[in-house]
Amino acid sequence: MAPPSARRSGHSRRAQYGQFTGYVLASIGAIVGAILLVISLFSPSAFGGLRGTAAEAVAPAGAGVAVARSEGRSWLDSISGYLRAGSQNEALKKEVEIARIRLQEAEALKEENARLKSLLRLEDAEDKPVVASRIVGATAASSRRYAYLGVGSRDGVRPGMPVRSPRGFIGRVLEVSPNTARVLLLTDTESIVPVRRAKDDLVAFAEGRGDGRINIRLINLGINPLKVGDVFVTSGAGGFFRPGVAVAILSEVTDDGGIARIISDPAATDFVVVEKVYQPTALKAAQTPVERDLAPAASGGE
Repeated sequence: MAPPSARRSGHSRRAQYGQFTGYVLASIGAIVGAILLVISLFSPSAFGGLRGTAAEAVAPAGAGVAVARSEGRSWLDSISGYLRAGSQNEALKKEVEIARIRLQEAEALKEENARLKSLLRLEDAEDKPVVASRIVGATAASSRRYAYLGVGSRDGVRPGMPVRSPRGFIGRVLEVSPNTARVLLLTDTESIVPVRRAKDDLVAFAEGRGDGRINIRLINLGINPLKVGDVFVTSGAGGFFRPGVAVAILSEVTDDGGIARIISDPAATDFVVVEKVYQPTALKAAQTPVERDLAPAASGGE
């Protein structure tokens, strides 16, 4: 008797039938596959219905997978965005802060250009001023009111010359050095400027109070004709200041005149122009012989 390992598989009819059935099914599958392949080559649309049915069958499952994939990606993006939110917010805050600074700088440049254009129109409308300058300093905590300009005698500036902004008169040059000038402001207690009411020839003097306002002193005392809101301009009396330059607006009526607020506030003024003395002979008459020798060109060289 042969050993069990050497026994042939055909000893069992069941095993022989199973093996034979497998061969038959494999052959049938190969034949069917070959037939389907030939049909698909010669008629590609023949299995469209079957493909559609199959697609319909797997569509719900595919949609579920797509939703799960999308939700998963959104969830990961949310987590990633949350982790990056701190640094992004910080960067955005810095950008907004820088943008605000740039906006303020642009607004400042816009206002400065407007003031410079006003000075240019002032130069075109009247006699050319001696020089234009920025106010580089001013007294802050004092009863005396001075301003300092970044121009001096080298630029043709002389004591007594009026100083004005695009809005109106602010003072006169008191002292000069080669590169700077000190201006006695209209609101100083030692400042006196002859003025008149703009709508008529009512004359008065504008005297500084030292508190940012000025007193309007009438020359002819009697019934006070002044009213709140009256505008005063330089009268030209004395020959120092050009007539018709805006000075102040009356805000309060008193027995001998009134109290007015200046139209051109030096604290809100950046650029000014220094003008020639309206009548140079008036300046020469006010000088001593020594002053005339030292500053013969008080009117700008004329």
